[in-house]
Amino acid sequence: MKIIHLSFIFLFFFTISACKTIDKKSQQIINKENKKLSKFIQQSESNLKIKMGEPDEVIFDSKGFKFLIYKKKKYSITCERKFEVDKNKVIVGFESKIP
Repeated sequence: MKIIHLSFIFLFFFTISACKTIDKKSQQIINKENKKLSKFIQQSESNLKIKMGEPDEVIFDSKGFKFLIYKKKKYSITCERKFEVDKNKVIVGFESKIP
């Protein structure tokens, strides 16, 4: 009985450490993505389109801001990158997420 109990404890700790490893790896990927996308801040909309191509979708808000949305699918996971463009056609923000 003691061996079974120890086996469950070992399995529990192994599962927790595996989750921490996955979390750490995903956080590294997110940081790398944010570093790459932040290079577009304060650059022109045309420069973004040269580097990333034409967006998959363009939407406007009531304040006159434009949002360029790029969608990329890899391994059945869709990643969405949304860039906020001001009235002067300058990138002022971005958001990257998995919808």
